[in-house]
Amino acid sequence: MTERVVLAFSGGLDTSVAIPFLAEKMDAEVIAVAVDLGQGGEDMEAIQKRAMDCGAVESVVVDAKEEFAADFCLPALRANALYMDRYPLLSALSRPLIVKHLVSAAKQFGGTIVSHGCTGKGNDQVRFEAGLAALAPGLKVVAPARDFAWTRDKAIEYAEGRGLPIETSRKNPFSIDQNLWGRAIETGFLEDIWNGPTEDVYSYTADPSVAREPDEVVITFEEGVPVRLDGRALTPYQVIDELNTRAGAHGVGRVDMVEDRLVGIKSREVYEAPGAVALITAHMELENVTVERDLARFKRGVDQRWSELVYDGLWYSPLKRALDALIAEAQSHVSGDIRMTLHGGRATVTGRRSERSLYDFSLATYDTGDAFDQSLAKGFVQLFGLPSKIAAARDAKR
Repeated sequence: MTERVVLAFSGGLDTSVAIPFLAEKMDAEVIAVAVDLGQGGEDMEAIQKRAMDCGAVESVVVDAKEEFAADFCLPALRANALYMDRYPLLSALSRPLIVKHLVSAAKQFGGTIVSHGCTGKGNDQVRFEAGLAALAPGLKVVAPARDFAWTRDKAIEYAEGRGLPIETSRKNPFSIDQNLWGRAIETGFLEDIWNGPTEDVYSYTADPSVAREPDEVVITFEEGVPVRLDGRALTPYQVIDELNTRAGAHGVGRVDMVEDRLVGIKSREVYEAPGAVALITAHMELENVTVERDLARFKRGVDQRWSELVYDGLWYSPLKRALDALIAEAQSHVSGDIRMTLHGGRATVTGRRSERSLYDFSLATYDTGDAFDQSLAKGFVQLFGLPSKIAAARDAKR
């Protein structure tokens, strides 16, 4: 019986070459699955046709834009997810959703093997395969670029030799992954970490140094979920998409960093995530207003661990599910409006209001009407510092 391979298909060089390669190497039929995550760019119908032209027996395109926004981007937003406090988890969020649809396609078309275009150096191989292990442990996995030592030069030579209908230019040095939540750029001259990124690296964001009129936006949240922009009710996808455009026009969300990959190496990555950075900035500020101090302190640690789990490919892990429950509880009062100014590469909060606010003007003010009883502070300070005072007295005797 002929094996059927379900391939995560992007339409790029590596996965296009993988179709005839897997068919020849494994004597298998290949089902290509492309997932629309709001990445824009090339038409999905063209990608679907390319898969068939490269030799796929089936070519499936899944419109998952709204699903990605609601079920993957919003949980990341509620967790203020920033790996190493900077990276908004662009690729890491998309992989578990792609895995979900690969498993669905395997069931539909009788697939026994799943394939992806990841190399052995990156994080995505773990994200795909850890997700598959959780959702469909019976499926086998083949990764041509990793398992058969494919290089970009070999892939180009293979594509040119078989006349595959894809761009095989050796001039574009970058590896790019993009979706609704942002865009990641690596390789090429960026691998020299002294080289600064040039403007042609960017696509989602404009040069922040170019003078423009500031853009003021009011973002309304309900229990940690953005539901309106400037009073207009929108879906999660529409909120992110509009902020990508508006914040991107001011160069918001550019990140240039050397990060710690899961496989143990350091990698230079350039990201642009205008909507994600604007929303996380706004959400963090609304939490400052509405979340009680000890819960807020504890959640910051939870947010960091959540980000690490998702970065490491453990979206479907028990710990991730448990942290989701805590984060959901912490969002019960995160409702209100945040006003922001988008300008010069920054999303700056200028106003906050919420019916769930813990900010009490009469307690915070230093002017007439101050309701804070300062006479209580002296005893509080003495008791608060007492353990350190006792320890210091003990140490002085030594």
